[in-house]
Amino acid sequence: MPVASITERIVNPLIPQRADPWIYRHTDGYYYFTASVPEYDRIEVRRAATLQGLSTASPVVVWEKRPRGIMSKHIWAPEIHYIDGKWYIYFAAAREDAPFDHRIYVLENESANPLEGAWVEKGQIKTNWESFSLDATTFEHQGTRYLVWAQRDPKIFGNSNLYIAAMSNPWTISGKQVMLSKPSYDWERRGFWVNEGPAVLIRNGRVFITYSASATDASYAMGLLTASADSNLLDPASWSKSPEPVFQTSPVTGQYGPGHNSFTVSPAGEDILVYHARNYEDIKGDPLYDPNRHTRVQKLYWSAEGTPIFGIPVPDGPLPVRFRLVGPQVQYIYHQDERGVLADDINKVPASQFRVVPGLANAEAISLEAADRPGSYLRHRDGAIWLEVNDGSDAFASDATWWMRPGLADSALISFESYSLSGQFIRRQDGALLLAPIVSQEDAAGATFAEEW
Repeated sequence: MPVASITERIVNPLIPQRADPWIYRHTDGYYYFTASVPEYDRIEVRRAATLQGLSTASPVVVWEKRPRGIMSKHIWAPEIHYIDGKWYIYFAAAREDAPFDHRIYVLENESANPLEGAWVEKGQIKTNWESFSLDATTFEHQGTRYLVWAQRDPKIFGNSNLYIAAMSNPWTISGKQVMLSKPSYDWERRGFWVNEGPAVLIRNGRVFITYSASATDASYAMGLLTASADSNLLDPASWSKSPEPVFQTSPVTGQYGPGHNSFTVSPAGEDILVYHARNYEDIKGDPLYDPNRHTRVQKLYWSAEGTPIFGIPVPDGPLPVRFRLVGPQVQYIYHQDERGVLADDINKVPASQFRVVPGLANAEAISLEAADRPGSYLRHRDGAIWLEVNDGSDAFASDATWWMRPGLADSALISFESYSLSGQFIRRQDGALLLAPIVSQEDAAGATFAEEW
């Protein structure tokens, strides 16, 4: 029987039909979730003690659109923040008579639990000019609170650019707004010229802002802005822009148009990427009214230089994990040129991610499916470990099925015993992986792995 996992089992999609997802882990230990609902007519909040728990938590409607006038149409992209002892929700809304002329609005709640108490309308955030504006987010850095949002400038061709301004309180900007980015690359101009959905992450001496670009179909993709944490964030010269998308459609994993992300953390403090995507490409009609942008999560990784590694949008199903060999040298199971190897190349993290699925030959055992090559599994053949496509044969199923045993060198960890060759384990030999019996403590250490996201 498999041993207990040391990571929370998360299944994607986490929450179906919730676009523009925002997840915040509060100091009370709860995760708070809000997002655009398909009807675009209300704001819901739910909470849970775990990320997976959000999938079944009951949503609470905290606000509904007005019947007419401002805030009466297309309620988009709510975010929930906790600022100076109060809860705030930032969202965009239009009018029945102007359904795509959005503005940014704020709600406030003084209750300790935002699912309770009264949400008070604080009104529109007034930017330096009146035009289509949406997707506001806020953050505090070195004693200053900032707002970052998307807005159309009538003097600039396109649908929306990204702006930043300092704030005097949670619903008021102060001074001039500064443009950080406009659609300048081809991948930002597919269908529409769009920069929207900013999300802020401050790590490793830098301020990172992700954003989404292009139309909301399979063209949708994420970009990245970076500034030094000690720079003037209101100076456009402080920011650099990635020339290529950092996260985009992956037909191989069946995920299309990933974007409008946010960030949260695991209970252990690991950074988690939150985003929406569809699991099909062909959309009938306007993508805006296709409801199947689903909330998804996966781990965000970091390079040795301190920059984020987004990887690829992982397939539907259990969240992939990585297996690190026990010992002083950091090495993970990777696949490389069809072979199972040990390596530590964070820039190729998708090649080290595996889904733990019911065993192909016995559902009480497990099989390890490559996240970046769905349908391909780690199997043993001729004493070596290979990654190969399931050919449907009984022999393949048997050789690609494993017993997940308590670690041979540490019972709190994991070892993989062959289902078809009892007593033989996946273990290290130089930089490769082979199937062999365990005859020494060194062999046991070379066959013991820690499971990580």
